[in-house]
Amino acid sequence: MPVITHIEDLRVLAQKRVPRMFYDYADSGSWTESTYRANSDDFQKIKLRQRVAVNMENRSTRSTMIGQEVAMPVAIAPTGLTGMQHADGEILGALAAKKFGIPFTLSTMSICSIEDVAQATGGHPFWFQLYVMKDRDYIERLIDRAKAAKCSALMLTLDLQIIGQRHKDLKNGLSAPPRLTVANILNMMTKPRWGLGMLGTKRHGFGNIVGHVKGVADMGSLSEWTAKQFDPALNWGDVEWIKKRWGGKLILKGIQDVEDARLAVNSGADALIVSNHGGRQLDGAESSIRALPQIVQAVGKQIEIHMDGGIRSGQDVLKARALGAQGTYIGRAFLYGLGAMGEEGVDKVLQIIHKELDLTMAFCGHTNINTVDKGILLPGTYPT
Repeated sequence: MPVITHIEDLRVLAQKRVPRMFYDYADSGSWTESTYRANSDDFQKIKLRQRVAVNMENRSTRSTMIGQEVAMPVAIAPTGLTGMQHADGEILGALAAKKFGIPFTLSTMSICSIEDVAQATGGHPFWFQLYVMKDRDYIERLIDRAKAAKCSALMLTLDLQIIGQRHKDLKNGLSAPPRLTVANILNMMTKPRWGLGMLGTKRHGFGNIVGHVKGVADMGSLSEWTAKQFDPALNWGDVEWIKKRWGGKLILKGIQDVEDARLAVNSGADALIVSNHGGRQLDGAESSIRALPQIVQAVGKQIEIHMDGGIRSGQDVLKARALGAQGTYIGRAFLYGLGAMGEEGVDKVLQIIHKELDLTMAFCGHTNINTVDKGILLPGTYPT
C-alpha cells in the first residue's frame, strides 16, 4: 500500500481502482475543460504571507456554516453517482463526515437514498441537495422525504437547468442507466475490488428516484425520465415556492455573478455558494475563487457566502476563507478518497485537508480560523 500524503495520491489510486466511465464522470469538465482546470490553477496563483515568532499553541479550525458547528469550514459537496465510485458510497461519505464533525450533502442523483443515509447514520442530520424537475409532485414529495429524514439544510442547485456537454461521458457511453458496452465491461473486469463491492450491495440505481416516481419502477425506464425532467424553466419564483415548502435552512448553489447574488439575497436564502458546478456546465466561465471576492464585496454583509470548485488542499480552504467564504465544499477530493479506499479513504481526505489547513494557518500567524482575513495573502497575488 503506498504512503498517502496528499490528495493527489488518492486521485492516482482512485483512477486505478474505479471503472473508467465512473472515474471520468467525476474527474472531468465540459467542452475544453478550461473552467475545470482554472478552478484549481487559480488557487495556486494566490501566495501566502509567512509570519514568524508568533505563539502557535492552542490552534482551532472550528467554525460554523449556516449556524451549524463544524470541525473545519469544509462540507462534503453533493455529487451524483457517488455510489458508483464505491459500493454504498454516499453512506460511507456520510459516516466519515459524521465522525469528523463536518456536514455531508446528499445529491438528488445519489445511488443510496435519503432514507438509506438517514438509517445508516442513526438519524445524524445531513444536508440534501435538490434538482428541480418538471414533475413538481415528485419534487414536493422529495422535499417532504428530506424533512422526514431530519435533514438540517436544503441545498438548491440553480446551474443545472440543462446539462453541459461533457465529452468524456459521451465517449464512455455514460447514461442513466450506464451503457454496458464491450469496452466498459472489459474495463470493469480489471477492477476486482470495485466489482466485489458492487456484488455485495443491492444499491445500484438512483435511490431517490426509482420507485418514487410514477412510471419509473426500474433503471430501464429511468433514462427516458431523466432526459426529459431537468427543468429549463426554473426561475426565482420557484425558489420562493421551494423555500416555503421546505421551511428550514436554504442554501442556493451555483452563483457566479453579482446580479444573481443580489437576487439570492432577495430570495431570503440563508447562504449562497459561489460555484460553477466544478467546471461541468459553462466552460469558459470564471473560476470560483476569482468570482468569490466581488460577490463577498457586493452582498457579504447580507447573506452567508460559501464556495466550491478546485479545492484540493487545506491551503485552498484557507485562501477561500481569507477571501470571505464562511464555508467551502469538497467534491472531487472526496470522490478520490472514496474511490481509492472507501470510507477509510474519505477519512484520509478529511485528515489531510485538516492538517494542511491547521499548519498553514499557523505559519501565516493565526491560531484561530475565525480571525483569518486577507492579511494572510500576499498583495497583488489574489483577485479583488
